[in-house]
Amino acid sequence: MGIGEAPDAAAFGDEGSNTLAAISTSPEFHVPNLNRLGLFAIDGVTCCPAESAPQGAFARMTEISKGKDTTIGHWEIAGVISPRPLPTYPNGFPTEIIKAFENKTGRKILCNKPYSGTQVIRDYGREQVETGALIVYTSADSVFQIAAHESVVPVEELYQDCRIARELLQGEHNVGRVIARPFEGEWPFVRTARRHDFSLEPPSETMLDRLKAAGRDVIAVGKIHDIFAGRGDTEHIFTAGNEEGIARTLEWVKKPFTGLCFVNLVDFDMLYGHRNDVDGYARALTVFDHALPQILAGLGEGDVLMITADHGCDPATPSTDHSREYTPWLIAGPCVRAGVNLGTLPTFADISATILDAFDLPVLSGTSHTAQLFL
Repeated sequence: MGIGEAPDAAAFGDEGSNTLAAISTSPEFHVPNLNRLGLFAIDGVTCCPAESAPQGAFARMTEISKGKDTTIGHWEIAGVISPRPLPTYPNGFPTEIIKAFENKTGRKILCNKPYSGTQVIRDYGREQVETGALIVYTSADSVFQIAAHESVVPVEELYQDCRIARELLQGEHNVGRVIARPFEGEWPFVRTARRHDFSLEPPSETMLDRLKAAGRDVIAVGKIHDIFAGRGDTEHIFTAGNEEGIARTLEWVKKPFTGLCFVNLVDFDMLYGHRNDVDGYARALTVFDHALPQILAGLGEGDVLMITADHGCDPATPSTDHSREYTPWLIAGPCVRAGVNLGTLPTFADISATILDAFDLPVLSGTSHTAQLFL
């Protein structure tokens, strides 16, 4: 979640965005454990009273890359700065891309314009089922999304269609992600949990690559394997949503490993931010907060928990897209100095710098904060 508009929010059409402030107004919002770690003590967070003696360390993170999408946000967290935004298609994809895609898949294309993922299957789902054509749509993000009913286009075929699109979308059309969006049932249809992302490969070495090359464990939970195009992890586990992501995290926190367990909880923006569901967003954060004591209890003497975000997604603004916001960075564990306020940091890459430095590995970009953070 975001915690307030970034200095350049106006350039992204996101003036006034503040995901945390928006969801804090909901009666479903109850996050005492995040408060204890220092969430409301972060610079600029004024929506709720702050814990007087936070148990964790904390900072406000600024994105320096030129984008507010999942891919660029995760790349920056992992030490890769993106000076140019990935391409977006507010008027749909060029005819030459669509024609080439139709030729290679053998299926016609429906829609080809920016659309809500739930609305697009309401509006085009019947025609997709009747004709076997593929629904192609995009958003304000750099994405090429393909939707089809699982009974008409089997999931493995849909995944292959995504691989075809991924090969086509290179050079000037190198979108961040090609996303399979299968749906099922009767009209108005429902999307299934078998979504799959086919991401652009990071343009340079990431934190994950460096940790893996050094012989460390890199466990990717949720979308992480897809976001980094399958690169840099030693083990990956896909999840169907936040509940499963939290469950897998609780399992891994009890296992002996040396390295990084990188978890993405997908529901916050996918189910709530993008659908302008303030109460749903607040409820999801409350559920996560409830699990925090178990996660913290599983940390060993040298273990560190970090909680952050790759962008904002304010559910209270008219937009259904990601929002250009500051993000939180909460750091906790037996070896973390309580109450350390790192202030406002200039890039998400400080996260990767701190992690790599903690493993005595060279930093990719950003600044390490191990000296301030760790006992």
